Amino acid sequence: MHGLHLLALTDEYGNLIWVSATRPGRTHDVTAARHDHLTAHLREAGLAAFADLGFLGLDDDSENPTVITGYRASRGHRLTTAQKETNQLIARERAANEHAFADLKRWRVLIELRLDPRHATALLRALLVLTKAEVRR
Repeated sequence: MHGLHLLALTDEYGNLIWVSATRPGRTHDVTAARHDHLTAHLREAGLAAFADLGFLGLDDDSENPTVITGYRASRGHRLTTAQKETNQLIARERAANEHAFADLKRWRVLIELRLDPRHATALLRALLVLTKAEVRR
């Protein structure tokens, strides 16, 4: 196996809260989120999440979205000033949360990890526990 795909949720301070099961690296973000019923779990908890443009089209409720993404420009459609500002605000909020992924990547075992996704899930969940214990120190 080459490359693994996982989803993670963090709090507003960038601390890891949840890590999904790992999947092959070719898995798309939206596919993984739908498989994990991410939007349903967020709605049940009364939470929302900021996500990158890989999650465009995930949330089907435009009135009350739980997954907030930015805007993508296309070849014939440039972004308006308001859309650009929205993207900047979302990027600013997501910046702190990217530290959680940096914490995971600090574990050197993940650099050369070539495992079946089932075995990698157990390893990543153990690293999540260790990361939480390290943050509390």
